[in-house]
Amino acid sequence: MTLIMGIVNVTPDSFSDGGRYLATDAAIAHGLRMVAEGAHFVDVGGESTRPGAARVPWEIERDRVVPVVAALAEAGATVSIDTMNAATARAAVDAGARLVNDVSGGLADPDMLETVAGTDAEIALGHWRGPSSDMYARAEYGDVVADVLAELSERVDAAATAGIPPHRVVVDPGIGFGKQPTQNWAVLRQLPRIVAAGHRVLLGTSRKGFLAQALGGGDVPNERRDLATAVTSALAAQSGVWAVRVHDVAATRDALVVAQHWEGVDRWTS
Repeated sequence: MTLIMGIVNVTPDSFSDGGRYLATDAAIAHGLRMVAEGAHFVDVGGESTRPGAARVPWEIERDRVVPVVAALAEAGATVSIDTMNAATARAAVDAGARLVNDVSGGLADPDMLETVAGTDAEIALGHWRGPSSDMYARAEYGDVVADVLAELSERVDAAATAGIPPHRVVVDPGIGFGKQPTQNWAVLRQLPRIVAAGHRVLLGTSRKGFLAQALGGGDVPNERRDLATAVTSALAAQSGVWAVRVHDVAATRDALVVAQHWEGVDRWTS
């Protein structure tokens, strides 16, 4: 079964919905709506990781996300916290988050892995080669999939050394992070190889620029990007990923249900 992780950006500058859910009440309402639409997780983030984005002081990030995390958890939602800051992660887990989604794989903050180890939360380790401000400067690979697998394995080993057992670890191949469009597609085509490495795999393609480029480039509206995301979600489910992280939960839910009926395999259940 492939789970759906709904994205709640409590930020003024995210690439697709910056500012729309910056107000706490709006973010909470959006998260609850996603749960009603079928999200298994709600992923709350207070710092944009779009290409070129500047870092946000962790105190500001914490103040944005913790009230949202607490309210959603109190309402019964399963919440993850999208952060590269250990202090924010700890505050969010204390407020009810069950998973720390660190796109940097614990590289951005040297305290992240030990901090998560001291909780009972799970962690998603993203493949990452540097900050959003210059992420494409490091987009050089031999075999991109082999390199991603090797670098993720290093992060899994680092998590184990810090005290996080393998059953609490999820890996994310980092689509869009330090990868050019052709490299993103190469990773997606070989998702079964990443899944076969043995860890649960989280995939995030939602509304990203490589999808817009595939659709002809230019100013591709979110509605078209969401349709493309739903297609990648269904294909990723066929490859055995554990969860997909999306902006449009309903479209992805429908795509997974249709794929489930097509194959006669349980890809998604309510």
